[in-house]
Amino acid sequence: MSREVAKKIFPNGVSVKLVQGDITEERVDAIVNAANEYLQHGGGVAGAIVRKGGHEIQVESNKIGHVPVGEAALTGAGKLPAKFVIHAVGPRWGEGDEDSKLASAVESSLRLAAARNLQSISLPAISSGIFGFPKDRCALIMLQTVRDYLEENPDTSLKEIRLCIIDQQTISFFEKEFANL
Repeated sequence: MSREVAKKIFPNGVSVKLVQGDITEERVDAIVNAANEYLQHGGGVAGAIVRKGGHEIQVESNKIGHVPVGEAALTGAGKLPAKFVIHAVGPRWGEGDEDSKLASAVESSLRLAAARNLQSISLPAISSGIFGFPKDRCALIMLQTVRDYLEENPDTSLKEIRLCIIDQQTISFFEKEFANL
């Protein structure tokens, strides 16, 4: 069960929440998977999503194939409580232009959800685990991107955007940046 840490309601009525918990347990229209560009879901968030959601998520991902860094693709959610999984391909730290690639992955996820007319989405700290993106920068960029998306898309179908972080260290960085939303 997730625990709400912070919340902000934007002028267009969209609620942005910071929650601590397991993203595979989120009851939203779509959860976001921090994916690699070949959508091979072996470790980290991706591995947990396939373990809990079922192999059909990997089978659907294999049909999609390659997704460039900074973009996202959608599959079903298998046995997960969410309806869909949006596979956002974030950057590996050290590959170059990481900040804009991370922002693009977040924005691509939000746009894909809105294009499907979804109302709720939950995102992890993309690239901040095995891809090595610094957690403080990840928090700053992800929250800035959510804010910018909502300001530029006031009529989005999204009503709730959740940032679901499992560990205390990472959530502390997000909580600090959330104050500046």
